[in-house]
Amino acid sequence: MLRLGRLGLKGLLLAGGHGTRLRPLTYTGNKHMLPIANKPMLMYGFDQLRAAGIREIGVVLGPLHEGIRESMGDGSKFGVSIRYISQPDPLGIAHGVLISEDFVGEDPFIVHLGDNLLKESIPSLAKDFEKSKADATVLLSRVRDPSRFGVVQINHGKIVKLVEKPKEYISDLALAGVYFFRSTIFDAIRRLKPSWRNELEITEAIQNLLDAGGTITFHEITGWWKDTGRPEDILEANQLVLSDLKPSTRGKVEEGASVAGSVAIGEGSVVRKGATLRGPVVVGEDSEIGLNAYIGPYTSVGSRVRITRAEIENSIVLDGAVIDCHERIVDSIIGKDSKIVSNGNHKPSGRRFVVGESTFVSL
Repeated sequence: MLRLGRLGLKGLLLAGGHGTRLRPLTYTGNKHMLPIANKPMLMYGFDQLRAAGIREIGVVLGPLHEGIRESMGDGSKFGVSIRYISQPDPLGIAHGVLISEDFVGEDPFIVHLGDNLLKESIPSLAKDFEKSKADATVLLSRVRDPSRFGVVQINHGKIVKLVEKPKEYISDLALAGVYFFRSTIFDAIRRLKPSWRNELEITEAIQNLLDAGGTITFHEITGWWKDTGRPEDILEANQLVLSDLKPSTRGKVEEGASVAGSVAIGEGSVVRKGATLRGPVVVGEDSEIGLNAYIGPYTSVGSRVRITRAEIENSIVLDGAVIDCHERIVDSIIGKDSKIVSNGNHKPSGRRFVVGESTFVSL
């Protein structure tokens, strides 16, 4: 059971944006509700804030917010209080922070990007920040492609420069999507002008704070960190979370089924005779893994899913999907209530797909 402390910090969970890089999955829903190991990605950051002892959490919502209010409510069932803050237009992380000023007030606070996951726990960092006199603390992670991120340059143990998506190499230390701030950040944001993306960049806001004489400290995380902006990032995050999966069986495994490795099977789910699960694999509730299905490794199967005959590896299958085909499916995200079926004819025949914008199919 998660134990809540009594830190004076508030939490800010950012769940805005349009999720254009995740289309077609985000045409009908918010990207932050896409599941990682059968848990909405937004809830990983939410649980981090709760673990840090935070009781007041603001959730910044964009135009697509289906499922978020329904899932989180007013926070009472989680032992916290939630206020929803509207950000109709995706004008950047710093803008999401600025419009939350009334909620934050003069309290120190943590900003956690809703589409970022990190293994490192933040409670001890939160306590250190609250005791410190720093205006901000940023979490950093070394990355292979710094041009995709906000990057920090450090000299003699101090931050000297921050650049958003640098065209020339200055450092491989990227901002890891969790920020500790005091109210001094708001004036730094107000001095910003929109970037070429027409956004208020949090990287530039922190640079403004630094230029004004503010104290910016940092912590280089030792565990993994994933910014899940693209389908391949979501699949990698799924792998990372599943690597720590603890096996459990609350459903039924029929005699003649094969289950090996770390496999978690939800209540009401059935693994039929002739099916094979190779962990790490998680299966939600009321799902059926049928004859000649081979699932895993590194695969998350949601609730109310039916899979027969297919081989599925390193993939995420969302709730209500039906897969009944003689195909091997790899590195895929199968949308909610989707169907992938074959006509039962083993002769060469055309394959039929319904795909949306920005969808990649490789056979």
